[in-house]
Amino acid sequence: MQEMQDMIDRLNQSGKRLSKGHRRIAQYIVEHYDKAVFMTASRLGESVGVSESTVVRFAAALGYEGYPQLQRSLQELVSHRLTANQRFEMSTEIDPHDALNIVMKSDMQNLRGTLETMDSAAFENVVQRLLGARAIYVMGLRSAAPLAQFMGYYLNYIFDDVHLISSGATDVFEEVSKMREGAVLVGISFPRYSTRTLEAMRFAKRCGAQVAAITDGPMSPLCAIADVTLTARTDMASFVDSLAAPLSVINALLVALGLNRKEALSQHFRQLESIWNTYQVYLEEEGHHG
Repeated sequence: MQEMQDMIDRLNQSGKRLSKGHRRIAQYIVEHYDKAVFMTASRLGESVGVSESTVVRFAAALGYEGYPQLQRSLQELVSHRLTANQRFEMSTEIDPHDALNIVMKSDMQNLRGTLETMDSAAFENVVQRLLGARAIYVMGLRSAAPLAQFMGYYLNYIFDDVHLISSGATDVFEEVSKMREGAVLVGISFPRYSTRTLEAMRFAKRCGAQVAAITDGPMSPLCAIADVTLTARTDMASFVDSLAAPLSVINALLVALGLNRKEALSQHFRQLESIWNTYQVYLEEEGHHG
C-alpha cells in the first residue's frame, strides 16, 4: 500500500537527520509496526531502550504535534493489514487484570474522536437519503453483522421496506439483485474490510441505487464507492473490533430518522403495543411465574 510505503520512507529518511536514539525508534517501527502502533510512548521507549521523552521528541521531529498523532497516523495505515494472529499477539501485551480499564477507556476515546471529527452535513445527507428511499438495504458481514442487524431491527419500525443482508443462508447477491433505482444500500465494514460488502456496494450502484457507507476513516475502500460516508473510529485494544463508536453513530441515525417520522411511528407503536400485549411478547411489570 502506497501510504504505508510513504510512511516507511519517511521513517527511513528521518534517520539521516535524527539522533541515534531516534533512528532506533524509526527502525523498530518499520520492523515491528504491528506491535509498535499500539504501544504507549513509554512502552515503545522501553522496547527500544530509550526514554519516553525521546519518543515524544521523535514524533515532533517527524512533524507531528505529539506522540498520539504519530500513533494515530500509523494505526490508520496498518489497521486493515493486521492479520487475526497479529491482532491477538498485540493483545497479549495487556495484563488481563487491566483489560476492563484499558478496553473501556479505548472505547471512550473512540467515541470522543468520532464525535469530534463527525461531518454533520454528511450525517444529515444520510438521514435525508434514507427518508426518501423507496427501499432500504443494510449490509454488514462478519464482525459488522451485529451492527447491521441492530440497524435493520430498528429501521423496520420506521420504514415499510427494509432488507437486512447479513451472514446468513441467503446469497448476498441474490438479495442485492432485487435493488432498483430509488433504493438505498447502507454498507457497514471496518478493518479488515469485507470483499463481499465492497462488491455488493459496487453492484448496487450499477443497479441505480444510492450507497451510503459506515466505516472507519477516509482511507477505507468503502469511501471511494459510496455516495456519502459516515466515519466512526474503531481503534482496537486487542484482536476484538471496537464497535462502540459505530454503534453510537447508528443509534444517532435511528433517533434522527424516528424524529423525522414522529407521527407515523407513534401510530405504529400504538398498534404494536396492542399486539405485544395480546401475545405477551414482553414480561409484564408485575411478572408472571411459570
